[in-house]
Amino acid sequence: MDSEAMSTCKKAMVESTSVVSSDRLSSLPPEIKGDILSRLNVEEAVRTSTLSSTWRDAWTNMPKLILRDGNFAKHKFVTLVDMVLSLHNGTVEKFEISGSKTYHDEFGRWMLMLSRRSPRSVRIELNSGPGYRIPSCLFSIGDLKLLYLQNCIISLPRVFQGFKRLTHLNLIKFSSTDLDIQNLVSFCPVLNYLKLSYFEGINHLNVQAPKLKHIYVVGDFKDIIFDAPNLEGAILFPYHKGKAYPLDPIALHKESYVKQLLGSLSDIKSLAISGFLLMYLSNGLILTNLPAVFTRLESIYLAICFGDERQLLAACSLFQNAPNLKKLDIWRPSSSSWVQDQVQDQVHDQASIPELTMQVQLDHLVTASVKGFRGVDCEVDFVAKLLNWAPALEEVQIEWKGKTECSMVLAKLLALPRVSPRAKVIVTF
Repeated sequence: MDSEAMSTCKKAMVESTSVVSSDRLSSLPPEIKGDILSRLNVEEAVRTSTLSSTWRDAWTNMPKLILRDGNFAKHKFVTLVDMVLSLHNGTVEKFEISGSKTYHDEFGRWMLMLSRRSPRSVRIELNSGPGYRIPSCLFSIGDLKLLYLQNCIISLPRVFQGFKRLTHLNLIKFSSTDLDIQNLVSFCPVLNYLKLSYFEGINHLNVQAPKLKHIYVVGDFKDIIFDAPNLEGAILFPYHKGKAYPLDPIALHKESYVKQLLGSLSDIKSLAISGFLLMYLSNGLILTNLPAVFTRLESIYLAICFGDERQLLAACSLFQNAPNLKKLDIWRPSSSSWVQDQVQDQVHDQASIPELTMQVQLDHLVTASVKGFRGVDCEVDFVAKLLNWAPALEEVQIEWKGKTECSMVLAKLLALPRVSPRAKVIVTF
């Protein structure tokens, strides 16, 4: 066979292979095509409708719809979202929409069209302008498993029947009421993850969730009560912006809020709390007699002000009642943070504060860390106590944030006696 014939033969084979490959792609089931297109952004996926007649409607079966306004002009983005939600005819596993422009006029229409697609996962991040009022149609999606809402107003419809399949609920920068949030959570029987942060209108959180395993709460609330027997981890950072912090021990004792809270957390494995809750403990006069022993608690994270001995006392009492504690992380807020500001504003007569002489036995503590370390004496003293309390300690990691000469402080830290022969003090800058 001469060279010209050989070239013609190879060309024919390539064209044949290309045709077969093209035919194979075009003959794929609609759901497979939709899954392929989900790897593209929505705009690119819609453009594939011009490839051929077999791909014209392929994007309408995409299981994931992720819409971001990015560099879109507002009217073009509105047109895109309207088209996608009106023409999509497949199952929506995931719907996400985010934008830096305001869409209050279109939001209700979009949510109505979305609710008719019965999505499994919904994530809404439209952060420009006032909060978006979530329409009642969104609360009627029976198959929803994950819900993430940001910059919103939540008011449950009277006929709300709950999300029977919802496992993850994440609400950020929102406003609602005590009763609506209580009902929203309690009407989700299989909920196992809950995050509530930066909210307004909520004072008393009542969390009733039999399957809940992890909770994260950051916000301006007065108290929180749990009925969550399977809770494993809790992050609780209350703050009281623009309000006087309740420091009356008698009032706190009457409310017995702290006792109820700690009692409902007795079986958790991981706990993160701020100095506010520690101040509740110290002012509630239950420092040495906590209402629960945290036998399963292995990890503690504290945001604490070392200059407030009340908080240190409360922390030590918590350590004493966590006999199986293995990991301790401490963060010292900066002087400009809300924790420090509140502490400075609420200083009591220091003569009424007992000296920090409590002896704590941390037999199982392996690692500890202190972030925001400035090298002041109270911080060095606390590290010294940890080294003296923990016979199994292997390392204390210190993140240096001091502004002064650190050589003398480092010398003190390295010279501290320790009961564990393996204990190391590691300082990072």
